[in-house]
Amino acid sequence: MGGRSRLVRMAGLALAGALLLGAAAAGWAYRHLSGNITSVDIDHALGDDRPARPGAAPSAAAPLPSGPLNILVLGSDSRSGAENRELGGGDSEGARSDTAMIVHLDAGRTGATVVSIPRDTLVTRPSCPLPTGGATREARNAMFNSAYAVGGPVCAVKTVEALTNVRMDHYLEIDFSGFARLVDALGGVTVTTDEDIDDDKSRLRLPAGTHHLNGTQALGLARTRYGLAQGSDLARIELQHKLVKALLERISSAGLLTDPARLYRIADAVTGSITTDTGLDSLGELVGLGQSLRDLSSSGVRTVTMPVAPAPWDANRVVVRQPEAERLWASLR
Repeated sequence: MGGRSRLVRMAGLALAGALLLGAAAAGWAYRHLSGNITSVDIDHALGDDRPARPGAAPSAAAPLPSGPLNILVLGSDSRSGAENRELGGGDSEGARSDTAMIVHLDAGRTGATVVSIPRDTLVTRPSCPLPTGGATREARNAMFNSAYAVGGPVCAVKTVEALTNVRMDHYLEIDFSGFARLVDALGGVTVTTDEDIDDDKSRLRLPAGTHHLNGTQALGLARTRYGLAQGSDLARIELQHKLVKALLERISSAGLLTDPARLYRIADAVTGSITTDTGLDSLGELVGLGQSLRDLSSSGVRTVTMPVAPAPWDANRVVVRQPEAERLWASLR
């Protein structure tokens, strides 16, 4: 009995030790991934002079949030670093929002609308607070993507809200290298192109047809413009919408919840390359958002471009087309 008792105690101590080590490793991974995330306190910077939040307040009894939500998603080349430069990104003094999308999640989170805002759109850029104090000046007929360049995420959000009168509940920004790493961690994405692409600026050459793209190629597709027949930002947005659908399909088929090692690689790739508002700046908050979208499939996502028309005074720029744009914004409120 004494020998068996000692074996039982040893087995129990070994199990307890393994559990403690596992808990410590999980705690380290959580802190590591959360520590990767850069955040900006947009709510504090903008104060109360903003559009009203849509829908009812979330219920504390609900296991996961399910109300309507609007997220401004930017793809940027704002972060310096060798990896971003190798992929064609800018340096810290050349910050630009290369891609801008409003992601509207319907109540129930089974449907979504992704609205792309062409970066060449001429808008009234409001005065924006600066982190160093003071504020930028209001500018009329400014290019939409200049908001991020002059005032960072806070000004990007304020400009979108001034343009749409739609409250942005969250902000999410990913840089060039992060997007490429995300696609690679997912094992690539499959996209069909309708025409040949040969673009020196995005470093992408593809014949028309169906292709399985790695991260660098997918980034090139998201950025390509001059290699298309139209050579316009609107044509590039159509390719970006195909990429959005392809990413959603890949994520839903990847079985991430049954492959913790792969899920960690993807989380590590993403969290190290994103900037969020303070409401999404922890792994727990990001995971909660992701879990609330478990019933959202690519077929439930509608992709549209903000209605625009050529600027009468500049053929290379566009302006918002009304009343079509207002009808779209009303559907997101």
